[in-house]
Amino acid sequence: MTAFSIPGLSTNDTEKAVAILQKRLSAYNDLHLTLKHVHWNVVGKSFIAVHEMIDPQVELVRGYADAVAERIAAMGASPRGRAGDVVADRDWDDYSLLRDTTDAHLAALNKVYDGLIASSRGAIAALGDLDPVSEDLLIGQTGELEKFQWFVRAHLEDESGAIAGQSEHTETGAAAQAR
Repeated sequence: MTAFSIPGLSTNDTEKAVAILQKRLSAYNDLHLTLKHVHWNVVGKSFIAVHEMIDPQVELVRGYADAVAERIAAMGASPRGRAGDVVADRDWDDYSLLRDTTDAHLAALNKVYDGLIASSRGAIAALGDLDPVSEDLLIGQTGELEKFQWFVRAHLEDESGAIAGQSEHTETGAAAQAR
């Protein structure tokens, strides 16, 4: 329920846009926690490269969560950022790897980004007719997420262009194939 709506947006469209943005907020909160978890638990020959590559992404994604939450608030709604809200909004599995190799974590993260980017693109499409301002916000964020997935894939790519774990459909399957 919104207290007010943005001028030019109906209450109904505002509430639809807020619901879409709330799912992105929960996804971003989950992602920055997952990235920090990987940062703490990655080991192996490329440890320092991966360890240091992840922290800037954590900060970027935290900023995305903040921007989305502020958009929700500007639309007259209350952004929900508690741990229980993330769990309630989840339509994905919790990240399951603990201490593991850089290749295993990156292959699993590649799957995380597959799902996150696909759902972000769905949100962008849904917002297109509702609220182009929110759509624009997500377009910029998704472009940066796609760039970071490219960084992850570059670590996993071999000389023939194959990406370790790419043919798998789950994080654990991708991690096992990449080990």
